[in-house]
Amino acid sequence: MDQIIGFANAVFTPIINMGAAPMMVIILTVIACCFKVKFSEALMGGLKLGIAITGISAVIGLLTTAFSDAMTKFVASTGIQLTITDLGWAPLATITWGSPYTLFFLLIMVLVDIVMIVLDRTNTIDVDVFDIWHLAFVGLACMYFGAPLWVATLLVVFIGVLKIMNSDVMRPTFNDLIDAPGNPMTTTHMNYMMNPIIMVFNKFFDRFLPGLDRYDFDAAKLNEKVGFWGSKFSIGIYLGIFVGLLAHEDIKSICTLAFTAAVCLELFSLIGAWFIEAIEPLSQGISNFANERLKGRTLNVGLDWPFLAGRAEIWAAANVLAPIMLLESLVLPGNGLLPLGGIIAMGLTPALLVVTRGKMLRMIIIGTIVLPVFLWAGTLVAPFVTQTAMQVGAFPSGLAAGQLISDTTMEGPVEKLLAFLLGNGCTNLQFLLFFALALAAYFLLFMWYRREMQRRNAEDYVQAGICTPDRLVTGSFAAPAADDSGAGGEAAPE
Repeated sequence: MDQIIGFANAVFTPIINMGAAPMMVIILTVIACCFKVKFSEALMGGLKLGIAITGISAVIGLLTTAFSDAMTKFVASTGIQLTITDLGWAPLATITWGSPYTLFFLLIMVLVDIVMIVLDRTNTIDVDVFDIWHLAFVGLACMYFGAPLWVATLLVVFIGVLKIMNSDVMRPTFNDLIDAPGNPMTTTHMNYMMNPIIMVFNKFFDRFLPGLDRYDFDAAKLNEKVGFWGSKFSIGIYLGIFVGLLAHEDIKSICTLAFTAAVCLELFSLIGAWFIEAIEPLSQGISNFANERLKGRTLNVGLDWPFLAGRAEIWAAANVLAPIMLLESLVLPGNGLLPLGGIIAMGLTPALLVVTRGKMLRMIIIGTIVLPVFLWAGTLVAPFVTQTAMQVGAFPSGLAAGQLISDTTMEGPVEKLLAFLLGNGCTNLQFLLFFALALAAYFLLFMWYRREMQRRNAEDYVQAGICTPDRLVTGSFAAPAADDSGAGGEAAPE
C-alpha cells in the first residue's frame, strides 16, 4: 500500500502543485490528443478551459467576499455567538490536498473510472481531477474517526462509483439547462450527490403541491416580459440591496454590493459559455473515436460544475438562502457553526437547479429544508478539519489556538455522516449497525433517484420524438447510440 501511495504522489504531485487551472489545461490537452485531436486544437481547448476556470473562480471569490463581509457585519451587530469558524471551501481544499492519501484516492478513482468505461458501466470520462478532494475528504474523515485505510478506500470507491453513475443520468438535464443539445459536458462534482434527497422533496411537490408552480418565475421568461428589470443585472441589484439592508450598510456600501452582485451574475453567464467552447475540440475527438472504435457509443466529459454558472437561478437561490441559513444556524440544535465563508451555498444550489429544473420557489423551499444537514455535517467534522489543518501546516494564522474550523456548505454532507459512522463502527459494534442501516438507505435512495432520472430523460425523448409513448410505458425504450441518454450503456427504466 505504501508503494501505491508513493507512486500516486510521484505521478500527481507536480501537476497538482501547479494549481487547478494549469492542471486542467494539461489534462484536457493530453486527453484530447489521446483522442487524435490536433495538438494545436487540443491546446487551444485546454487553454480556454484554464481561462474559464480562472475567470469563474475570480468571480465567485468576488461575490463570496462581498456578501461574506456584509454578513460578518450583520453578525457583529447582533452579537451572535457560535464557536466554529466557517472558512469556506478553499481552505478545506488546501488542507485535503496536503494529505498524501488524497493522491492515493485520486489514483484509485482514475482506475475505477477507466474500468467502468471499459466494462460499459459508465459513459463519463472524469477529467475534473482537482475536485477529487471532496471524495478524498470523506476517506480522510473516515480514517480520522477510526477506520483503517483499506476500509476508507472501500467507502471512497463505493461513493465514487455512484458519483460517476450520477454524472451519466444528469447529462440530458445539463444539455437542456445550457441549451446545448448533444454537448458532452456533465459533471462528477460531489455537490450533486444531494440530488436523491432533493428529488424526494421535489416529488412531494409534484404529488401534493403542483399548484405552487403557478407562482414560480423563470429568470429568462421574466426577462422577456419586463426587459432589463428581469435581467441578471437587475436580479443582482435586488439581491445586493437586500443583503446590504440586512447588514445595516450605508448607502454607498449598499450600492457597491448591488453593482458587484449585478456584474457577477452577468459574468457568470458569459464565462459559462467559455466552458462549452473549451470542450468543443475534445467533443469532436470523442465523437470520432466513438464512431470508429465504439460503434457510435456516446461518451461524456466530466467537468467541474461552473459550466452551469450562467443560470441566474443558482445565484438568486444562493443569495436568498444565505440569510435563511444564518437564521437557521442560530436555532438549530446541535449546530456550532456560524455561516460566513461558505454562506454562498455552492454545495447545494447547483443540485437544486438540476433536480427542480430551475423552479425558483422549489429551490428556495427545498434548500431551506435541507440546509440543516450541511450545518450538522460541518459541525461534526470540525475537530477533524482543525486537527488536519494543524498537521499539514494550513491552520489560519489569524485564529486563536484551539479554535475549531470547518465549512458551512461543504459538498457531500451525507457522505461525511457515513464516514463518521463507518469510522466509529470499526471500533464500536453499535456504530457499525447504524452505518449498515444508513448505507442501505443511502444506496436504495440513490437507485430510486437514478431510476427517476432515467424515466425523466426517457419522457423527454418522447416529447422530442425519439421514441413513442408505448415503448416508454412498456419499458422497451433503449436510447439510440447517438442520443443524450447518458445512461452508461443501459436501457431506459423498466
